[in-house]
Amino acid sequence: MKKSLLVPIVLMVSVFVVGTSEYLIAGLLPQVAADLDVSVSTAGQAVTAYALGVVVGGPLVTILTVRLPRKGLALGLLLLFAAGNAVCAAAGSYEVLIVGRVVASLSHAAFLTLALMVTTRVVEPQRVGTAIAAVGSGFSVATLLGVPLGVLMGESAGWRTPFAVLAGLALAVTALLAVVLPRQEAAVTSVREEVATVLGRRVLVVIATTAVGLAATSTVFTYLAPTLTEITGFGAAAVSTLLLVYGVGSLIGGLVAGRLADRSLAATVRGTFVGLAVVLAVFPFAVPWAGSAVVAVLVFGLLTSATTPVLQSLVLRHAGRAPTLAVSVNVCAFNIGIAGGSALGGGLVAVDGLRWLGLAAAVLSLAALAISYAAVPRRESRESPESPESLTGSPA
Repeated sequence: MKKSLLVPIVLMVSVFVVGTSEYLIAGLLPQVAADLDVSVSTAGQAVTAYALGVVVGGPLVTILTVRLPRKGLALGLLLLFAAGNAVCAAAGSYEVLIVGRVVASLSHAAFLTLALMVTTRVVEPQRVGTAIAAVGSGFSVATLLGVPLGVLMGESAGWRTPFAVLAGLALAVTALLAVVLPRQEAAVTSVREEVATVLGRRVLVVIATTAVGLAATSTVFTYLAPTLTEITGFGAAAVSTLLLVYGVGSLIGGLVAGRLADRSLAATVRGTFVGLAVVLAVFPFAVPWAGSAVVAVLVFGLLTSATTPVLQSLVLRHAGRAPTLAVSVNVCAFNIGIAGGSALGGGLVAVDGLRWLGLAAAVLSLAALAISYAAVPRRESRESPESPESLTGSPA
């Protein structure tokens, strides 16, 4: 197998391991709370601690390591992630668990950023979108398989076991990357250039698009299970099956969007948000009936994951020669959008708006579409992929 194909595959597996860790603990909160003698709500702060570590620590770690060789940095970040999960597995108190979660989270955004940047260097320029989608699909597989399997493992063997397994898997993929990852020197950029790139108008617009777009999808996805239970009338087994359908749709949608982004990034960005706005607006009227609910969940999954490769490709287009911090901040924007959407959805649910979450989310999707026009003006959609601006972007 060509190294240009092997590297993205191993990076995808690495992203799968990291992605599984982020959401795993949410399914183990009752066991964690009982074992560490805290309330379930207190145990849930382990989710918050990880998210804050990603948002705050991601850009900080990225900027501090921007001049380090890429291969050594990738291996170091995975070892840090393994150490954090090992601490979680051995935690004898709630405080130690939080420390382990924060340690693991510090590698999250920086490693994902590095994985995307390394991938773009080993594939042909016309396949960057596809490669980004392939690496990013590790998160879809984590949601589809990693988290459910981890929760089952935790329920049968204790909540510490899946964290120990993740630490072991992180060490295994570290060894694989040590073999297959080519040596890459850091880009010749300074901290000042990286910060200036992030503050460039178009990069800021893409980051805003990411945050608003992910808020749209998170508003509905966070409360998808109760919607299917209370509005559609599905039982627990049916809901689990539908979440699996959502995961399959996410995996397919991300890969297809990556290929389309290689052909026309502007059209893919706009098509994704238009499609999301339509399916989200239809969602409240589809979920009362089983058949239409299944179709709506599948299409929602297809379009939700399509946002990841197109928005990361868009950041790379405009970040020019100093893209590392910009990609890292965009990863954080995904988490900010998810948190914002969850909060909005929670507020609407509190006033009996569960069925109508899709309408609010559709408005957010249209807002993301409108914002994206400032990042991808109509004239850019007619440029060839080989044009100077398409390849190097413009930080201002």
